[in-house]
This record gives sequence, structure tokens and C-alpha cells, in this order.
Amino acid sequence: MIALLVGGVLGWSGSTKLFGRNTPVQASGTVLERKLGGLPRATVALRAVGAAELLVALALVALPVPLVTGALAALAGAGFAAYLGYARATAPDSSCGCTARDKAPIGVRAFARAGFVLAGGAVVLAGGLAADGLPAPAGGPWWEALRDRPGAALGLLAASTALAWLLFGDPDRAVRLPLRRLRLRLFGNPLHGGAGPGGDPEAVPVEGSVELLERSLAWQTVTHVVRSGLREHWDDEGWRFLRYTGLHESGPDGAEGAGRPVSVVFAMDAKAGLDSPRPPVIRVGVVDEETGERVDVTAGRERPGALLGEGV
Repeated sequence: MIALLVGGVLGWSGSTKLFGRNTPVQASGTVLERKLGGLPRATVALRAVGAAELLVALALVALPVPLVTGALAALAGAGFAAYLGYARATAPDSSCGCTARDKAPIGVRAFARAGFVLAGGAVVLAGGLAADGLPAPAGGPWWEALRDRPGAALGLLAASTALAWLLFGDPDRAVRLPLRRLRLRLFGNPLHGGAGPGGDPEAVPVEGSVELLERSLAWQTVTHVVRSGLREHWDDEGWRFLRYTGLHESGPDGAEGAGRPVSVVFAMDAKAGLDSPRPPVIRVGVVDEETGERVDVTAGRERPGALLGEGV
């Protein structure tokens, strides 16, 4: 059953990289983008990794040769761990590229994901080396384990699936969002009656706008420029403006490394929240703080599909 679980995890991960529309978002901010010379090449490399993951997943699920499939999975896990170690050492602020949503710097959770695949492959490999001495749920093809000991096999699969969800899913959002909705139902919107002069009493809390923004394609389009948390915000005629500061790595003459200070301003519907039926339109503008001129920070980069406003 471990082969089925690891195969499912690799199949999901590989398919999102190979076929997903958000693969450029996953590749942005990774060490691949920095070392391969741009987002297009990093995207191609990430899709190639996805194809390799899919092949290993198909082998784990379909082939009754645990010696081979276990070795492939363990090798994949070791490769992931080596990549993460290299990225952490050479670019500590880079993301792992595991999912489009996870843009945080490489941390314990990313290494735990690689360890999960490595350990799963090792268990499958051990089952191939000594299938007769291992319990059926661990050794032998997964369909034989399910046939011979369905209770133990399903129990092991359920426990392992829960662990995989904690590592590869988004448990924080799954817990936080229902709690936030419950809090709003019980205590009401904290901005009701207190939005301030010119504010909309139906506007969502600023924290909700920030969380929605950081999950959007507009944010991913310019995340390589942003270097700060939220600096200021204001509402005007139904729009909510959120300002961040950052650095644009090319100087006025196009030279790299000049580090021009810029302001990054987003504009979005002040009433839009995580539970809105459709993703809101989010516009973004980047302005040079010294000259006041608008800066194109997407030149030479593949745009993930964010809507860039003509001005904010």
C-alpha cells in the first residue's frame, strides 16, 4: 500500500507541474529561475521534473517489481532533498517550487516532503528485498496487500494519507478559513460601523484582503520585487489599495544589481474575500520611488496571467 500512496503523491505533484497552468508561478522565485537564466527555462525544467515524477508514479502503481520501483522512488526523494539543500545553501530566500501556493522560503516542511518520498521508496524497496519477512501491507504489490489483509492495508493507507495531506496539502488554510468565518458569524465584521471616513462598512478586514492578494496571480507576477510587508492601505470609491516596498534589480540603463527602490501598489475590490464566488480583479502598479516613473518589472519574464493595471 505504500507504493500506491507514494505513487499517488508523485502522480499529483507531477501532473500539476507538467500540465498545470500555474507552473510558471511555481517556478518563480526558485533557485531554478536564478541559475537557469530566467522564468521560461525554469518553467521548462520544472515541467521536466513533473514528467519524471509521473513516470515514477506510474511505475509504483502499475509494476509488480518493488526492487525497481522502490529504488526509483527513493532516488527521487534523495534527489529532491539534494536540490533543497543546494537551494537553501545558495539562495536561502528562494521557494521550493513544490506548489503554486507555497512561496515561502525553503524550510522544514519542504525537507519533510522529500523525506516522505525517500522513506516511502525505502519501504517499497525493503519489501522487494525481503517480501516474505514483511507484513503484507508493506511488502509485495499493493493489490495483493489489499486482497490478503484489507483491514490492515486500508488502515495503513488512511494513516499515511493523513500524513501526506499534512505535508503536501494546505492544512493551515483548511483550518483557518472555517474558524475565520465562524468568528465573523459570531462577532460580526470588525469593520462594520468603523470603516472610517470614506470607508465602506461592508468592506472585509484588511487582513482578509492581504491573504486574498497573496494567493492571487497578480501577487505572483511581482513577488520577485516585493521586499516588505504591507506598508500602508486605504479605501477609495470601493477600491482597496495596498502598498508595499521593494527593489527592482535592473538599473535605469538595464544593468543588473542596481537595486532601484520601488513602491508596489495593488488595487482590489474592498468587499472581495476568500469566500467570494469568483476571483476578484487585482491591478498592480510599480513606481520608482526616486523618479516617480512607472517600472515594468515583467520584462523578460513569463507572466503567469495576472491582470496588470494601467495605473493605480
